[in-house]
Amino acid sequence: MWRDLYAAHAELIVNAQMRDYERFAPQNSAGTADPNGIREFIVGTGGRGSHYGFAATAPLSEVRDNSTDGLFRLTLHPAGYDWRFLPVPGGTFTDAGSGACA
Repeated sequence: MWRDLYAAHAELIVNAQMRDYERFAPQNSAGTADPNGIREFIVGTGGRGSHYGFAATAPLSEVRDNSTDGLFRLTLHPAGYDWRFLPVPGGTFTDAGSGACA
């Protein structure tokens, strides 16, 4: 699927299968850093239950947290996108940034 998305020039993927938050650097379908590749977010922080632990840090992982529930706000623009992770009251982890689309 990543190969097809990369070939179609996808810019962003948001997954939610894990009970944690992780942001990856843009990458190509082989998982190699590529500034024009696909940025991936894993955002499974809105439910109840225990957070999952992390094993070794995955290649191209930029930020990760498995202790905070919260909301992922993604704002799309004609030439890019902004993201912000907002923790529930009492949470301290945050993440924010922006990316450009070709």
